[in-house]
Amino acid sequence: MNPLEAALLGIVQGLTEFFPVSSSGHLAMIQILLGDEEQKDLLFEIAVHVATLAAIVFFYRRRIAELVTGCLRGAPAALDYAAKLTAASVPAGFVGIVGQDWIAAQFANPMLIGAALLTTGCAVYSTRFTASRATATGPGWREALLIGCAQAVAILPGISRSGSTVAVAIAVGLVPAAAAEFSFLLGVIAVGGAAILMLPELAYSNRGSIESVALGSATALVAGLAAITLFVRMLDRQLFHAWAWYCWPVGAAFIAWHLLA
Repeated sequence: MNPLEAALLGIVQGLTEFFPVSSSGHLAMIQILLGDEEQKDLLFEIAVHVATLAAIVFFYRRRIAELVTGCLRGAPAALDYAAKLTAASVPAGFVGIVGQDWIAAQFANPMLIGAALLTTGCAVYSTRFTASRATATGPGWREALLIGCAQAVAILPGISRSGSTVAVAIAVGLVPAAAAEFSFLLGVIAVGGAAILMLPELAYSNRGSIESVALGSATALVAGLAAITLFVRMLDRQLFHAWAWYCWPVGAAFIAWHLLA
């Protein structure tokens, strides 16, 4: 992987991990279009995942510090929120482990990736109608588990984790800011878990240069911070649904490319 490719993939990962357009779907599309789906650099993938994890931690550093401090002190509100984050992580963890081989095979399935992007567009567009009715500032147990189930579905390439979890969170009543916070804090567990699951395969994988890994990580971190900031602002201004107009044509174009190729 040359420096330009590393920088490009880092930017793609950083932006699409947080924009509701599916980072896994975009990376899979790039690899398919380049004919390079069998040449994954696992060290690079782990590094950019950690970089996007760092972006979430930095952006929500005050809230995370508040939760950690509250849990250590035994504060009921902090313990309750942390328990809901943990419970909401279970569906994705279960699906990721049980269906690991089948899910991995879908990254080479252009039709599924395209259809999943179309589905993401529909989920994102739904917030145009649900955001005005949302009033809750935090999830209950039912809401947390439903958001967790949305995250489990988002393991498929083309289904946006941030898009699906925020759309479901708003649909079940969370105000946009609370939906984004729960989604991204849930993402700390999800992205960290994904990186950990990759580690056992690292010894048998292709590895790029340290320079490429460092460059990809740096660009993923910067792009990720920019993406989170814009994501939250679009939610606040009730413009989040506009991302559907990106997902729909990209998904349709990728399906058309596969059928005509």
